[in-house]
Amino acid sequence: MELADGLIDQPYDVYRRLRDTAPVHRITGPDGTPAWLVTRYEDVRSALADPRLSLDKRHASAGTYKGFPLPPALDANLLNMDPPDHTRIRRLVGRAFTPRRVRQLREPIRRTADRLLDAFGPHGTTDLIAAYAAPLPITVICDLLGVPESRRLDFRIWTDTLVAPDPARPGAAREAVAAMLGFFTDLLAAKRAEPADDLLSDLIAVHDEDGDRLSEDELMSLAFLILFGGYENTVQLIGNAVLTLLQHPDQLAALRKDPAHIPAAVDELVRYEGPALLAIRRFPVEDVTIAGVTVPAGETVLVSLSAANRDPARFADPDRLDLTRDAAGHLALGHGIHYCLGAPLARAETEIALAALLERFPELSLGDGELEWRPSLRARGLLALPVRY
Repeated sequence: MELADGLIDQPYDVYRRLRDTAPVHRITGPDGTPAWLVTRYEDVRSALADPRLSLDKRHASAGTYKGFPLPPALDANLLNMDPPDHTRIRRLVGRAFTPRRVRQLREPIRRTADRLLDAFGPHGTTDLIAAYAAPLPITVICDLLGVPESRRLDFRIWTDTLVAPDPARPGAAREAVAAMLGFFTDLLAAKRAEPADDLLSDLIAVHDEDGDRLSEDELMSLAFLILFGGYENTVQLIGNAVLTLLQHPDQLAALRKDPAHIPAAVDELVRYEGPALLAIRRFPVEDVTIAGVTVPAGETVLVSLSAANRDPARFADPDRLDLTRDAAGHLALGHGIHYCLGAPLARAETEIALAALLERFPELSLGDGELEWRPSLRARGLLALPVRY
């Protein structure tokens, strides 16, 4: 089957049919190359933690799906690495996303959310993605890394181009990658010349003091991944959560009555409409049997996070939103050693964004216009979210 069939507008219907038919499917990837798709919760969870399924593209066979190519200076990131390099680099940056560090960031995040909402005025209409869900995480992650304000809009545009390439502009994605490479080269040079109190300066210091621990490509790739992932995933977390609540007024009303329940509700919101349909591709280092299907070494394995999170074998009545549900164990942010590094920060931003928005605009509702999802088979997010307030 073609992976693209129906997966933009109706992914859960497509994955339900696939999940009901078989646990593993032979498919054609978005670039026309073959892959194996895993859809059921237990198999997806096991695959995410299976050390035989490598993220390193050097284990990929010729002619199999490998994802979008990046230059070496951006490709040496955690999404292409296995231990021990993955362990070493994750440890270096992990301190920036500890629960303690995230708690310290909550107040600045709330100030940013309030400032963005102040610009709305008392009532009107707006695109919540452009006015709120996108600028909040880009501000937070750029402040954390130390990216100057003058370059933040550029990065948003480049990221959006990579997540959802425009078929009418076949060279746009490569242009965006080239622009990002120049951006990070200049940014690292500026931080070396004038270190500041930010994460990027800290990472440069680690690299410069102990060069065998973090190569130049690893340093640049790490900066790219933190900025890219910290923006992209959180935009979709916030946008999808707001849309889901507006489409379920009974659940929204209950949450308004008990805003203290927002942190727990976020788990159900991301289970129901998470930021990613698929996890990053994997390559078996040896023949691997998944749910009775043998996948040869080197071929591509794709695991569907969204299919797993709607699996009735794990979550009762999974296509129903229930903010009182115990959704712990959802896979929206991954599982195992590759669990999303920035998950604590992304969750905090989503919780704060929802709390500030619902407090400020008790009559918030969906605006006019057709909802349009990003044309991406991996990311799950809206191009725009029209609302009235």
